[in-house]
Amino acid sequence: MPDEHPTLQTERLTLRRFRLTDVDDVVAFANDEEWQRYLPLPFPYERVHGEQFVAESFLKDWKSHPTFAIVLDDTVIGGINLSVDKRRQTAEMGYSIARKHWGNGYATEATHAVVNWAFEEFCLAKIHAVAIVDNKRSWRVMERIGMTKEGVLRSEVPGTDSSQRHDMVYYGILREEWER
Repeated sequence: MPDEHPTLQTERLTLRRFRLTDVDDVVAFANDEEWQRYLPLPFPYERVHGEQFVAESFLKDWKSHPTFAIVLDDTVIGGINLSVDKRRQTAEMGYSIARKHWGNGYATEATHAVVNWAFEEFCLAKIHAVAIVDNKRSWRVMERIGMTKEGVLRSEVPGTDSSQRHDMVYYGILREEWER
C-alpha cells in the first residue's frame, strides 16, 4: 500500500502534496496564454480557479490519483499527477511546468522521480503519458525519461475553438524497461 502523501526530493526539486498556501503560485504560472496553449483551462486563470485546483487535489483519492506540486526554492513551479488503474497495473502521468522555467530540465527531473516512485509504490507494469502532437517539448520529456512513442490518437481532444480537434501522441514505458 502506498505511503500517504510522500514527499520526493530530487537534486533541485521537492515534489509534495499541494497546500492551500500554493494558490498564488498556481495562479501566477497558470494565468499565461502560452503555458495554457495545450491545456483545457479558463483564461484568464483567476484565484478562484487556483483555489478549485488545489481543493480538487485534496479531494482526489491519493492512492489512485496522486498529485504533486513541483517546488523550486519554496515556489511552486508546476504539477505532476498520476491516474492509477490498479486492476490493469498501469498509470497515466500528466505534468506541467511554469513557462519561465521551461528549458531547465525540471519536467524531466520531476517525471523521472515520480515514475521511479510510482513503479515501486503501486507495483505497476506500465506508465504512459499523452500530449497534443504539436507539444514537442512534452514529447522530449517523455523520450528523455525512456518512454517509447507507441502511437498517435487521432482527433482525440477538442481545440480552443469548436471546429478544431487535436491528435495526441502516446508514449509509454514498461517496468522492465525502466529497471534496465
